[in-house]
Amino acid sequence: MTITRELCDIIAATRFESLGGKCIHRVRQAIADGIAVAVAGSLQEPVALLAEHVKSLGGKQQATVWGRRFKTSVVHAAYVNGVATHVLDFEPMWLPPTHSVSPTVPVALALAEAQGLSGREVVTAVAKGMEIQGRIQFAASQYRPDALRFHPPGIVGVLGAAVTASHLLGLDSEGLAHALGIAASRAGSLLANIGSMTKSTHCGYAAASGLDAALLAARGFTASPAIFEAPRGFIATFFPDEFDNDKLLGYGKPFRVVDPGLAIKLFPSQFATHWAITAALELHPKINDPRAIARVTIRGPVMEYIDRPQPASGLDGKFSFQYTAAAALLDGRVGIDSFNDARRFRSDMVALLGKIELIQDAAVPGDWSGMHVTIEAEMRDGRKLKAVCRGPHGAWGQRQLKPREHEAKLRDCLGHLLDGRRVTRLLGIVDTFERQTPRGVSAIVALLGGATSRRKAQRARE
Repeated sequence: MTITRELCDIIAATRFESLGGKCIHRVRQAIADGIAVAVAGSLQEPVALLAEHVKSLGGKQQATVWGRRFKTSVVHAAYVNGVATHVLDFEPMWLPPTHSVSPTVPVALALAEAQGLSGREVVTAVAKGMEIQGRIQFAASQYRPDALRFHPPGIVGVLGAAVTASHLLGLDSEGLAHALGIAASRAGSLLANIGSMTKSTHCGYAAASGLDAALLAARGFTASPAIFEAPRGFIATFFPDEFDNDKLLGYGKPFRVVDPGLAIKLFPSQFATHWAITAALELHPKINDPRAIARVTIRGPVMEYIDRPQPASGLDGKFSFQYTAAAALLDGRVGIDSFNDARRFRSDMVALLGKIELIQDAAVPGDWSGMHVTIEAEMRDGRKLKAVCRGPHGAWGQRQLKPREHEAKLRDCLGHLLDGRRVTRLLGIVDTFERQTPRGVSAIVALLGGATSRRKAQRARE
């Protein structure tokens, strides 16, 4: 039996009853977080541009484009909603790193809306789609962000979307193998696009391409039935240096969403910057006047792609150790509005960025399980203030968020589009997602796509 076939047999045999309570809880948490950040993300310029583009293409009205008040095909809906889920860089993070929510949750909800599926099946599909992404990254030991050759969701996300869709389409092991074979030929994403609008499309395109692959396989379209192990296949192409087949075939034992679990982001930026943000926030209360800062030194691991001393835009600032630390030092908070162009080019930000030095130290571990970042601010009066972050709140292990802390994030994100009553209703439904009938799932989609915005609701009351 080939690796691909053995893996597909395991995945196809995975049902809701196979998940276990901890897995269901974590998947429900991931779905809630993904929906919330997508709602806030739907208001961002890249999503607006993409939504107008997709709308202009037409297509059968099967699934809702969240926050945009129109429907399109399931493939295009998954595309736009996948971009919305990732555009803020605010969705949960995995270890080894990838973004597993944006390629799966939009796919599952698009198909559930079009076909009238229950929350139980959505949870199962998302669990399976996230697991294949985590398993591939684990098998390839893709722990160091600076060593990645591709942006992970563009590689593993498309397979995660295919697995998610294949479950909801009822594909057997053979059909799943073909879906994965089709999806694997659509994998790819260039890290050079980090800091631009295109980065978020890596996740949206993975969602759309994986869903489309499963739809084709459901029609009988074929691909290599041994895509993982084939010469010039998926493993040989994307992971030629290291790949442990046994780790891949350990699928679901346990689910990666359980061990090591999710890292819930508290800041909408590249995850390594959360170390710098956390250290800078510790220093903020000790600095009465930011103009009194003479110089700032950041010491962290070698990560060249987030050494951006003068980011070209607010969006580019999401991937800058220097900018994210400066925002935390100046404002005492880092949120969605920290990354617009107005904040990037305000005079205090421009001045502080010129005082920051980043030292990339090879002695500092580059994987997130052992990484630490130190920030030292030297004041004009000679004082030296120092803070060290060895892991941000919300990360794995003992740093995981309490339910009320996560709810605060969800409410804040959802509140960018929905009024308070609708936010509460949506959270109540999502909190029991696996028990929702197709009608309950439809209620979620209706809130995401056609609800009155908080601002419009306020104007109506006035």
